[in-house]
Amino acid sequence: MLEKLPMTALYGGVLIGLSATMLLAFNGRIAGISGILYRLLFSHLDAYERSWRLAFLVGLLAGGYMLLPIEFELRKGYSSLLLACSGLAVGIGTRIGNGCTSGHGVCGIGLLAGRSIIATLVFIVSGIITVTILGSFTG
Repeated sequence: MLEKLPMTALYGGVLIGLSATMLLAFNGRIAGISGILYRLLFSHLDAYERSWRLAFLVGLLAGGYMLLPIEFELRKGYSSLLLACSGLAVGIGTRIGNGCTSGHGVCGIGLLAGRSIIATLVFIVSGIITVTILGSFTG
């Protein structure tokens, strides 16, 4: 499984880049996944807005599943409560930061947006700190 990881990561990155490029080219929208999902769930949208957001999210999940099948299981050694709280923290962080790694990291940096470059650096540094802290607990 680990020997396939660099290639699956490469394929996944290419697919994310292509989907973001196609969404921008054909729909004039930035592929910020958290924003797309948030507005789908919590905004009053017309049928067109609702349909393209839903189609994009379904395609993102289905395409990843069909083209890059991997075995999935919850992270071992961590409680379900910790994982749920982590997901909630990420969701709150994307609202506070006005975007997620796809919006800032893939699209924003590609457009040379200064706030996206800063946000992505904060994501990376926060990830390094989190892994370092959690790694000290798990040995």
